[in-house]
Amino acid sequence: MDKNGGICMTSKQVNQHGLEMDRKISILIIDDHPMLREGLKAIMKRDKNLEVVGEAGRADEGIALAKELLPDIALVDISLPDRNGIELIREMSSSLPDTKLIVISMHSGVEYIVSSFQAGALGYITKESAWAALLKGINLVLKGEYFLDSSLSPQVVKRLMEMPAREKRITDVSYNSLTNREQEIMRMLAEGIPKKKIAERLFISVKTVENHCTNIMNKLNLHSLIDIVRYAARLGLIDVDLWKG
Repeated sequence: MDKNGGICMTSKQVNQHGLEMDRKISILIIDDHPMLREGLKAIMKRDKNLEVVGEAGRADEGIALAKELLPDIALVDISLPDRNGIELIREMSSSLPDTKLIVISMHSGVEYIVSSFQAGALGYITKESAWAALLKGINLVLKGEYFLDSSLSPQVVKRLMEMPAREKRITDVSYNSLTNREQEIMRMLAEGIPKKKIAERLFISVKTVENHCTNIMNKLNLHSLIDIVRYAARLGLIDVDLWKG
């Protein structure tokens, strides 16, 4: 990476026939927030070797574009309106092995991160860190390395990857009765994010968050925020101890 944060790569790429050709690194963005997509594009304009070739706001649109465009990198949100982003990453990793996947998410919980890497992502960047971390993350992922925008060492990431799949811990019938949005809000509440902040991040009203919170507690037979935190901890959704030491 150069002193300005750009990606130090020759524009000479090798195609499927082993021939060199001049082209940029192609990027596909899959995120349902137009303003966030514009922000990501603005970051990548700082590097002349990167080119955003497509963008989508839904998982079904994203997978269709990915199969059509065959991008080098796909930036994928894990909170999509029509489908769980982790499932999308798993499908893309299987059907598009040459496309390297980086998660761009508002979530920093360990369950999201572990699930993303286990599904096939090579990088995980929080939206708050995108301005500082995106170009570095793309640079490392293009080399086939893992990237996480935190103080965690590569050894810790490898240790997380070696953990057994934890899907059995979230097969609770009540939890699976929640909608994708309710699961998303429940995890954010369990992480200690205030309702007002949740509303801002999800571009919804505080009243809507409160309504979701009521539905969550009714479906899970919980009676307070503390109950939500305990429930999430029991399922392994907020196992913060893994990030220590």
